[in-house]
Amino acid sequence: MTELPRKAAARTARLAALPLGYAGRQALGLGKRLGGRSAESVANELQQRTAEQLFRTLGELKGGAMKFGQALSVLESALPEDLAAPYREHLTALQDSAPPMPTSTVREQLATHLGADWKDRLVWLDGAPTAAASIGQVHRGRWDDGSGAGERDVAVKVQYPGAGEALMSDLRQISRLARGVAPVFPGLDIKPLVAELQARAADELDYSLEAEAQAAYAEAFADHPQICVPDVVAVGEQVLVTEWMDSPYSLAHLIREGTREERDHYGEIFVRFLFEGPRRTGMLHADPHPGNFRVLPAPDGGLGRLGVLDFGAVARLEGGGMPPATGRLMRIALDNDDQSLVAGLRAEGFIKDRIEVDPQQVMTYLAPFVEPAAQERFTFTREWMREQFERVNDPRSEAFTLAMKLNLPTSYLLIHRTWIGAIGLLSQLDATAPFREILEESLPGFAD
Repeated sequence: MTELPRKAAARTARLAALPLGYAGRQALGLGKRLGGRSAESVANELQQRTAEQLFRTLGELKGGAMKFGQALSVLESALPEDLAAPYREHLTALQDSAPPMPTSTVREQLATHLGADWKDRLVWLDGAPTAAASIGQVHRGRWDDGSGAGERDVAVKVQYPGAGEALMSDLRQISRLARGVAPVFPGLDIKPLVAELQARAADELDYSLEAEAQAAYAEAFADHPQICVPDVVAVGEQVLVTEWMDSPYSLAHLIREGTREERDHYGEIFVRFLFEGPRRTGMLHADPHPGNFRVLPAPDGGLGRLGVLDFGAVARLEGGGMPPATGRLMRIALDNDDQSLVAGLRAEGFIKDRIEVDPQQVMTYLAPFVEPAAQERFTFTREWMREQFERVNDPRSEAFTLAMKLNLPTSYLLIHRTWIGAIGLLSQLDATAPFREILEESLPGFAD
């Protein structure tokens, strides 16, 4: 068996162990209940142990397993605190790191995808990666394009050999094993999340598409006082070279240790980027996990700009920006016009013909999106996020029943998941931001 198939088989075996481990813990839990333990305490212990196994496994794997883990990690703020605390370390590790590939493999990839003369341009390369994630890793280097302008520092993003095959194989396996993952996030439907990751996988593996998106963002934000996007220097099929960005840490660090001033400052910039990006580029950066957003302190050491990385997951929006209906519907909801809101949702395809809904229940269901815009400054917290998550995903609630009646049009799928992920990140960050003001400036239809 060659190296790649052997590694793929090992990944599959470890992923397959997740539901087996859950089944074993269920049997053990039954024995404890028969022994007198309360059902609630046994259930909490079961969920905790399942989560520890899940995130430990995902954190040690690449490919689709790592990508899936990163997608889940932004929802950490929705978990009950007594369940989230014991394995938060595994979750945050998924947001910033992964095991590196050997230096020899990196050099083989550079020769294959930048050409045999790659050393003439990439005159120095740090052997140790500065970052590693689901399908590739990043090295610092120095680039000389031969123009006489001299050398400049660059970031060299190198895709893992066989990443495409591993990514799709892992996602197929995770989709089949959704039952073993479900206990960690009760009420969250895992299969649609995996299906969306599968649909986007081809784009994320194509570094030329990523280079195109990043170059457009870099140009659009070139003179922005708060947001920095590194420009593209060179690109090959599985290698992407961009300008180097000096940053001591990402938003994941601020989630753990940030001051109130830092959380609010960089949280506000993140929201501005989320909505200004589509307006300036016609695209939505659709991977809002903290590791993609870097803190760039001011020259005097004070609060500075926010750097943005990783444009592999980008929604190319119809009409060249966010749908104007999004802003109009949010404004209608803020005005508490439930009848017009339902009519507008029907017109956009969120409510199918012949489906009857209670307009006031619709208003309640949309609270996670509308509440932050209902006041001048809104504070996103884990507690608020958990309340929204539990309310919408409790099978006994009216919101859960309503959710079964709603339809999410295809054109809104990635927008919806990005917003949910962004709200999760802001809740982890515990940030206060002028959400309404930003929508008035950048969301089409909101201020009309």
